[in-house]
Amino acid sequence: MRIGIANDMPLAVEALRRVLSLEPAHQIVWVASNGVEAVEYCRRDTPDVVLMDLLMPEMDGVEATRRIMAQSPCAILIVTVDMDRHVQRVFEAMGHGALDAVDTPALGSGRTQDATGVLRKIHNIGWLIGQQGGRSAAVRKSQDASARPQRLVAIGASAGGPATLAALLKQLPADFSAAVVLVQHVDQVFAAGMAEWLASESCLPVRLARDGEPPQPGTVLLAGTNNHMCLTRDGELIYTEEPRSHVYRPSIDVFFDSVVEHWKGEAVGVLLTGMGRDGAEGLKNMRERGFLTLAQDRASCAVYGMPKAAAELGAAVEILPLERIAPRLVAAFA
Repeated sequence: MRIGIANDMPLAVEALRRVLSLEPAHQIVWVASNGVEAVEYCRRDTPDVVLMDLLMPEMDGVEATRRIMAQSPCAILIVTVDMDRHVQRVFEAMGHGALDAVDTPALGSGRTQDATGVLRKIHNIGWLIGQQGGRSAAVRKSQDASARPQRLVAIGASAGGPATLAALLKQLPADFSAAVVLVQHVDQVFAAGMAEWLASESCLPVRLARDGEPPQPGTVLLAGTNNHMCLTRDGELIYTEEPRSHVYRPSIDVFFDSVVEHWKGEAVGVLLTGMGRDGAEGLKNMRERGFLTLAQDRASCAVYGMPKAAAELGAAVEILPLERIAPRLVAAFA
């Protein structure tokens, strides 16, 4: 992969050079010492991925991410020191389109420490961007009319997802009757913080999904580990390493497909902003099962990748701007 580095610390740049040298397929195409340079270098020579520091002079990594995604979009991995202290800024960068974040590796004992984590993130992003290897459109009703109605909104998001999810959840009323399950491409170290942040933005309670629990009406559950989350035949949410072929975890396709296979009530599938194609096939399967499926439109997406793939497959019954998705969900279950 062709990689750009945006970092003003020589030791951090050297650590990243050593990490990338461990994988011959990776090539450093430029190094920027501040956000202004990163934006300009991306305009001149857009790489496959930018390793973006948050704390840089002249223009920080959050603003640089925003400008790059607006002018010359590419995959961005936040690589910065002490992420625990900068979680809010990490989420801001993800809101502008950054895909993931990892701590800056350190130099020590003649070799670079923490190389595995950085290389794994880059590998996952490479998979995500493709560098690695007819039923009714109405909401599907339960076949058992005597059973209590079960209602589910299954939502997938990636780059730009945190801010998009916050905007959507703000519009859902406190008495929203359906269970909401979110699969966002985010490392588990950020998942708890993201759930807490989304809860502060929503009228509905938001928390991490617990292994073995069913979706809860009127509650938003967020996938919270680096394994896939899926529904079982008993209607419970579980975390699983399988299928291992889906490198990016948690996979939206895996969750959507489990909804198709096991959910017995009403459901709506929603695919939001994100890079790559994860979720498009799963959304198509949900539509073919008879569920209502929605995709975010190009104009309101931070990154028009996953919804675009869904549109090309004919996976979405309706393609809507972000501000119309929550009202559509309310109407679907009215």
